[in-house]
Amino acid sequence: MGCSRWLLCLPILLASVSGSDILMITMGGTKSHKIPFLELARGLLRRNHNITLISPFTPDFHIEGLEEITPEGLMSFVRGYMTFDLVGARMRGEEPLPYMDIIRYGYEACEAFLSDVETKSFLRSGRNYDLIVLDGAYPECALGLVYRMKVPFMYINTVGFYAGPTSISGSPAPYSVTPIFAKAFTDNMGFIDRTLNTMWNIGAMLGHIASVTILQGVLKRHFGSKIPHVYDMGKNVSFILQNGHYSVSYPRPFLPNVAEVACIHCKEPKVLSSGLEEWIAGAGEAGFVYVSMGSSVRTNKMPLSAHRLFVKALGRLPQRVLWKQDGEQNMTDIPTNTRIYNWLPQQDLLGHPKIKAFVTHGGLLSMFETVYHGVPIISIPVFCDHDANAAKAELDGFAKKLDLQQLTSDKLYKAIKEVINDPKYKKQVKIRQTLLRDQKESPLERAIYWTEYVIRHKGAYHLQSPAKDLNFIQYYMFDIAAVFFLSIIIIFSLISIVLRFGFKRAVEYLHNKRMDKLINKSSDLLKRSSKLIGEATMKKKRL
Repeated sequence: MGCSRWLLCLPILLASVSGSDILMITMGGTKSHKIPFLELARGLLRRNHNITLISPFTPDFHIEGLEEITPEGLMSFVRGYMTFDLVGARMRGEEPLPYMDIIRYGYEACEAFLSDVETKSFLRSGRNYDLIVLDGAYPECALGLVYRMKVPFMYINTVGFYAGPTSISGSPAPYSVTPIFAKAFTDNMGFIDRTLNTMWNIGAMLGHIASVTILQGVLKRHFGSKIPHVYDMGKNVSFILQNGHYSVSYPRPFLPNVAEVACIHCKEPKVLSSGLEEWIAGAGEAGFVYVSMGSSVRTNKMPLSAHRLFVKALGRLPQRVLWKQDGEQNMTDIPTNTRIYNWLPQQDLLGHPKIKAFVTHGGLLSMFETVYHGVPIISIPVFCDHDANAAKAELDGFAKKLDLQQLTSDKLYKAIKEVINDPKYKKQVKIRQTLLRDQKESPLERAIYWTEYVIRHKGAYHLQSPAKDLNFIQYYMFDIAAVFFLSIIIIFSLISIVLRFGFKRAVEYLHNKRMDKLINKSSDLLKRSSKLIGEATMKKKRL
């Protein structure tokens, strides 16, 4: 094709990937993992691609042209796994998700997925795809399907602060400025924080190695003993759509095969239902407060003490309150200023002109939405990346972070009042809103472009860095440092030996020379003595 200018070639290139078959797989344990995939799927469907999405969650709504597969075995496992009383555990000062439960999720979910009848039928069907898009959180099992189908693959790194996918593909992630996603560190750490951050990262890495070691055995049973190690397969990722953006997460030194797509799901607010609009209008100038703990923290698992704490605080507010709940917990003391719903249109509420504050668990998608719509927040972290998200929001000045273990109704009430009445929170979130929205194209357009780019260029392997093939010692040049210091030691040792030997020889030489002089002097004395003795003897004979 002889195009003289690349701009003339571009429409032909863009059209050349229409109608591609794309498989998406997310094995994340909460429904929020599915949202970025659905948004990318919608965009790709509009460009005439064929999309199949496998996840543990049944569809909540129909998307024309999208084929969704929900293996019963995987769905049942995830539903049974997420039965923890996350809020209650955090209030008691316990880890909401125990360390061993985090480790076992990967290989147990993998066994449930690959053993499922529907999954086996799907694999036996012999269906072919041009590209596979995986979740950066728990992608290891799905890499087995990449191995079986022999096609390029990408990640949507849904947990934006999780550096595993970008790190293994070669992007730098030093512990000095890369806070672990599960703790409340930021990228500005002192000596103690850097030490703790390193220890937590090493602990997480060791746990991941243990989980993957068991998972590798699961993959061998289902795909044969010749399947490569998941770490080796993961290094070959063509592209990563990173669920972050330097305006709301942290500036990062990503390689060319990474693009930030935070807020890929964010949308302008739509008109609310008449019932909701009337309720909000009744608040007058006081406005309303929105409360939601997201999809990952099931409020019907929360202890009643936590519900009562919230009720007591919310009931004191002059604002009206919209509270998303999974169940009312048999509460009969709901204040008159509060309404409870099983579901609410979150972005439409966040974009409403009368909203004053958002009380949230600190889930990443909620954090992006609140910045996109310019709403200050009260963040109450529960588990996973909530602490890291809340720490960043507090650092940026638009959030008040509360600790569940120390939480009281009075603290919650005062925090909400502070965020509403102190103008600094609104000012800072508006600054972040401007930064997030100041992009040359939307995150969805960027994601679509790079997805099609990978298809057009058959995996776009030219974007990969050789850094992905280096181990930890090689990447940080500890081997070169070791050889350098060993060479220095050897050189100094040789110099020391030479100097010692030379000094010894010099001493010996000087000593020998001195002895020679003494011997010569002694010889002279002997000769002179002999001469004198001879002369004396001659004199005696004469006498």
